[in-house]
Amino acid sequence: MAEEIRDCLPPDRNPRKPTLTLPTGAVDTHVHVFAPPYKLSPKRGYNPPDSTLADLKHLHATLGIDRVVFTQPSVYGVDNSAILDGMAALNAERANRARAVMAITLDIPDDELEALDARGVRGVRLNTDNAGGMPIAMAAIPDLAARIAPLRWHIEFLFPGKDLVELMPTLTAVKVPISIAHFAYQPASAGVSAPGFQALIDLMRRGNTWMKISGANRVSATDLPPYDDVKPMAEALIEAAPDRIMWGTDWPHPNKYHVNPNDGDLVDAFGDWVTEEATRRRIMVDNPAAFYRF
Repeated sequence: MAEEIRDCLPPDRNPRKPTLTLPTGAVDTHVHVFAPPYKLSPKRGYNPPDSTLADLKHLHATLGIDRVVFTQPSVYGVDNSAILDGMAALNAERANRARAVMAITLDIPDDELEALDARGVRGVRLNTDNAGGMPIAMAAIPDLAARIAPLRWHIEFLFPGKDLVELMPTLTAVKVPISIAHFAYQPASAGVSAPGFQALIDLMRRGNTWMKISGANRVSATDLPPYDDVKPMAEALIEAAPDRIMWGTDWPHPNKYHVNPNDGDLVDAFGDWVTEEATRRRIMVDNPAAFYRF
């Protein structure tokens, strides 16, 4: 019998204004949109809540976020229409407001890749954590890297945290920049001295990896704030690679089934982790602007 596809929770529909005032030009580097008429893949691992572009615009206006990076969710497979349409709509309202990271197969023509780059696509996502997220095999990563290198694109990885140590040879061999979201799913309860987290620090120090300190609710011992146990991980990652740390909401927090945080709390958690204004601006504005070529 096929495994049941579960309905995941919606985001908090009433985001609060955070106490922290974000710097002008702040970038949310990790969001998705889910809405009709975009068709869900039959190979998906969850049913997402309707979370529209209008909802996202309201969220960002409330939080004080100016720019955004759409990340292809596994539930749409390689149909990137939802994020490409969202990116196009925002860029039509204001130039250089949005970028995207998509899912592809290797049969995509080079001229199509070039056209997508012109529209604002900056990378390819490989997701082993969710059903439907791996249209390209790990063995084909060198071929993928060769295809996207002329465009200055990167590969974004999402994988179960327990897999990091085993994946290190693969990750360190990639010849284009890579990004990883959600603290690479390293559990905060294990602490910064855990082998998995130390492997992550080593990867960051090698100079080819960008980290999104997003998804605190996914790695903390508790789903809701204050996320005090995540703070040492954020501090260690920033110390290891201050020019390659970024932040994102992970809105609308898909594949969660018990409780979702208010996104205003996630902004304030970032403010608690990073108290220096110059470092906040580097993480929120300068690093993602350079990485995604806003």
